[in-house]
Amino acid sequence: MNIAIIPARGGSKRIPLKNIKDFNGKPIIAYSIEKAIESGLFDKVVVSTDNEKIAKVAEDFGAEIPFLRPPEISDDFTNINKVISHTLNNIDTDNYNFACCIFATSPLLMIKDLKESYELILQNDYKFVFSATEFPHPIERGFKKKDTGKGLEMLFPNQYMTRSQDLPEWMHDAGQFYWGDIDSWLKESMNFDQNSFAYKLPTWRVQDIDTLEDWSRAELIFNLI
Repeated sequence: MNIAIIPARGGSKRIPLKNIKDFNGKPIIAYSIEKAIESGLFDKVVVSTDNEKIAKVAEDFGAEIPFLRPPEISDDFTNINKVISHTLNNIDTDNYNFACCIFATSPLLMIKDLKESYELILQNDYKFVFSATEFPHPIERGFKKKDTGKGLEMLFPNQYMTRSQDLPEWMHDAGQFYWGDIDSWLKESMNFDQNSFAYKLPTWRVQDIDTLEDWSRAELIFNLI
């Protein structure tokens, strides 16, 4: 048995109540709930929220809200390990094998990705399998403004002239979903180490949604796929 857990706190500052803001005709959290249900992978779909408005919307789209998340784990600094372990510690997990954390702002999530990544964790010795994508440009070419405010500073100055095809592929967290076995989630051991594996998504189908500009870009992509 598997459970999907969708974290959705109410205190987003840059986009107020982001998790239930209208995205292409319905609350953005609805896409994560519906994809989880439609996938057929989960015996329960739970939303962890501290906000009654979010809870009501989530219930309307088929999720369960067994409790409201306490304030002490609903701030900007609480990590995903803590939220998932709190949820699992407050429900009966005796018959569950895996939990999948799905972000509430994942309208580009595809059922195919959930199923294929589930097969990866099911058939291998990984503790976690999560969505990731490659950086669109070699990170070795990165630079920043100097702390003095004058001039520029390369991240890897000795790699500036290296051909792109000779540089390694670097990836980053795509922020859509994270599969993990129940015991590992309860131990809060989600990390980027030898126990984890990345399920790679194409770069064009990955969009963080932190600003209104991000939101508009995500809607444009959504309407193309």
